[in-house]
Amino acid sequence: MKILPQSIRGRLLLAALVFTTAALLFASLSIGQVLDRFVRRGLNERLDAQIALLVRSVRPDGAIDRAMLEEIGPFTQHDRGWGWRIDSPGGTLNSQTIVPPEPPGPPDGPPAPERERRMRERRERPRSEGLPGHYMRSYTRATSGGPVTITVAAPRAVVDRMRRAAVAPLLWSLGALGAFLLAATLLQLRIGLRPLARLKASLGDVRAGRQARVPDDQPAELREVVAELNGLLDENEAALARARGHVANLAHSLKTPLATLNLRLGEAGRDPDGTLGDLVAQIDRGIRHHLGRARAASPGAPGQPQVPLASAVAGLVTALGRIHMERGIAAEVTIDPALTAKCDPQDLDEMLGNLLDNAWKWACARITVSAEAAGPQVRLTIDDDGPGLDAPAIEQALVPGLRLDERGDGHGFGLPIARELAELHGGGLTLGRSPLGGLRVVLVLAG
Repeated sequence: MKILPQSIRGRLLLAALVFTTAALLFASLSIGQVLDRFVRRGLNERLDAQIALLVRSVRPDGAIDRAMLEEIGPFTQHDRGWGWRIDSPGGTLNSQTIVPPEPPGPPDGPPAPERERRMRERRERPRSEGLPGHYMRSYTRATSGGPVTITVAAPRAVVDRMRRAAVAPLLWSLGALGAFLLAATLLQLRIGLRPLARLKASLGDVRAGRQARVPDDQPAELREVVAELNGLLDENEAALARARGHVANLAHSLKTPLATLNLRLGEAGRDPDGTLGDLVAQIDRGIRHHLGRARAASPGAPGQPQVPLASAVAGLVTALGRIHMERGIAAEVTIDPALTAKCDPQDLDEMLGNLLDNAWKWACARITVSAEAAGPQVRLTIDDDGPGLDAPAIEQALVPGLRLDERGDGHGFGLPIARELAELHGGGLTLGRSPLGGLRVVLVLAG
């Protein structure tokens, strides 16, 4: 069982929580010690101030000036456990034995026995020196009659109460700091991991063919990774190019002789029972199948790029117009510049080259080329005003090696190759009657 999360975000968040919690605990303990010393120091200063007052009542011979003590009186919080005690050679005095003089009462004030009772109650109160849980401060003064020790006391609960009063805001502050650090950590993770999300999107664009390589403008930590990815894409593209070259060589070396053999077998008397023709057709299908798989995909190759149709068609129309200049064919191209096809550029040039060259050969005076988006696909239409083809001739025109007119050059592979390439790229090729009177060729490709 793995303790750490599987994601980088989860691991960083867990580490931040652990370290932040440890830091806050350490800070609370450290600051708590500082606050405790601060509270004790304040209490010591208060008790020391009381000692300084009581020292004034000690005479040089060690005797205690009771009149001075009555003037000083007990602590204002005397009833809450605060008190003092003086140990001198002449005896011990404490704050319970020194009471302020009774204010003079009215003529009909309480009788003497009542005053005596009050005095007795005050003298019988618990003495601070006998109470456990008190915070004590002492001072000894040397006199000619002997040492005099002054002790002042405060309830231990006062220290705890003052500590709690100081610690409570500290805990609230640390809690708010912890919440702020957590929010800052989440924001930091969001900002820090954003380049990984952009890298993922760039790889998706490469796979979909929207861009050829991963952009190099990456953070320093990802530049080496991006360089390795682009190097891998370059190697795969080179391997694909070599494979395509071998496929082209194999296609030229096998298809033409095989088509010629098929035509010869079609002559009278060469294949009476059709067995040899079936074998040739079987070989042709096997070659088409395996060549198609080799051309359609290469292991590790990047996705097919998005090729602008307008520029691809414009370049071929310009080239073919110069080649067939003597025929004076007018070509009209109507394609949105933003329209693209997901196709290999070489395959697209080969398909369009075959189809446009065929239109130029058979057109009388005019050719139109248009394209439109059809859902996830792109439909490119080529019309000419030539003689066109009827339904039986359309079926025969897509048969490899079968030429409908022996007067021109070529071997009859242009339309079949275009259809094969279109099907390998997820599209298709259809022939029909053009509104111009000639042939209409509709090439469908993935958009």
